[in-house]
Amino acid sequence: MHEVLAGLADAFTLTNLMFVVLGVLVGQLFAAAPGVGALIAITIAVPYTFYMSPVAALGFLIGINKGGTIGGAVSAILMNTPGSPEATATTFDGYPMTKKGQARKALRAAHLSSVTGDTLSDLVLFFVAAPLSLVAMRMGPPEMASVILVALVIIAGLVGNSMIKGLIAAFFGVFLSLVGMDSATAAQRLTFGIPELMDGISITAAGIGVLALGEILRQIVYSHKNLNEKTEVSATAGEPFRFSDYRAIFPTILRSTFIGTMIGAIPGIGSSAAGFLGYTAAKRASKTPERFGQGEIRGVAASEAANSSVVGANFIPLLSLGIPGNVAAAIILGAFIIHGITPGPQLFSEQPRLIYALFGVMIIGDMVNLFTGLFTMRLFAGVIRIPLTYIIPCVVVLCITGVIVADSLFDAWLLVGMAAIGFFMRMLDFSFVTFIIGFVLGPMFERAFGQAMIMADGDPAYLLQRPIACFFIALAALLLVSLLRQHRKSSRLAALKR
Repeated sequence: MHEVLAGLADAFTLTNLMFVVLGVLVGQLFAAAPGVGALIAITIAVPYTFYMSPVAALGFLIGINKGGTIGGAVSAILMNTPGSPEATATTFDGYPMTKKGQARKALRAAHLSSVTGDTLSDLVLFFVAAPLSLVAMRMGPPEMASVILVALVIIAGLVGNSMIKGLIAAFFGVFLSLVGMDSATAAQRLTFGIPELMDGISITAAGIGVLALGEILRQIVYSHKNLNEKTEVSATAGEPFRFSDYRAIFPTILRSTFIGTMIGAIPGIGSSAAGFLGYTAAKRASKTPERFGQGEIRGVAASEAANSSVVGANFIPLLSLGIPGNVAAAIILGAFIIHGITPGPQLFSEQPRLIYALFGVMIIGDMVNLFTGLFTMRLFAGVIRIPLTYIIPCVVVLCITGVIVADSLFDAWLLVGMAAIGFFMRMLDFSFVTFIIGFVLGPMFERAFGQAMIMADGDPAYLLQRPIACFFIALAALLLVSLLRQHRKSSRLAALKR
């Protein structure tokens, strides 16, 4: 009980409160701007947390993540252009509501549905993560290596349009994570005689380069016609959102929260899929499905509650197993590592105070999202009018200075190289999400696999003594075969339609 109170006290210090509030506002602002998004904001923010305390740094990043859950709905509803990919399903009914003069009600429905879904998924995290960590602590290196292998297969198979390209991207990420010195033998690998590479490629250079600058390059090349485009919209049109409206959509919010929480706990599926599944489930459950797509408020609530509930649920595998649920969690995992914290089951026994501090900042983030959203959703509607010609240079400057401040000038050059990789991955339809998660999981897999080989002493029969590891290896193989068959079937159907 002492650790619980101490952790909550850490979360509620004035400094940490300010960083959580700032993070939520930054997340809302970036997510409201089409083409930027909260993920880019998290990636850029990581190096700026280098000199913060762990609780302040993680609270700031978690705040950005939570703020992004409601910010992305602003442009989706007012402009029919989602500020972030997970808000795509919100456009189906959000923009028709705007055209019907109900923008004000749509924005408030998205806001309250998002906060409710996020808060409920956080509560699930609080109750589920600790018991899962107890189970995970009984797992040795062979089991952890096999669990990471399953996670990589799931992520590669479910993210992107091609499983083969997903696997290539994931293992390319693992390959680049091996640059530097071998943790077991201290031998140099892939350094090419460059001393700066002995410490490996930093997560800040890789993350900012592939996620942020890679996307900026794509927008410059392919969106140049829309860089100066302005759109005049009204966020105050129509009647206000009433408690009776919230009561009417609450069953839809609960259903979507359940869907989003289940999806968030599985690595790799992500909040975009959750938004579509929540929307589809709401449409099927409705007695008037024909109203969906015509400006149905339950459609907005279903999408926003589902994609927002993924945010809390993504921390279930991160905190209990050390495996990120999606790319945002992978970047936050990198922030953990930067601050000398290793997420996983041992975190609950070694640093329980930090765990409860994180739970505290999550609840604070939910409350800040609720109260600030009452004012900022209409305020940030003005952000979507800013042309990209003003936004892009600011983002580029933040990216480069952040890497130089956190790492070195050499890493700024690495940043350029990683940006080129991110750009070409997008152009060739390789999943940059699986690449980043592979890059983050690579050192963890190498460590667990190396320890398992030492324990086995070169004897393959040793695996027979580890039935849990055998189960996960078999599961990875079955998933690989199943997903490959599914992708081949989808490709054939697509070819027939042509």
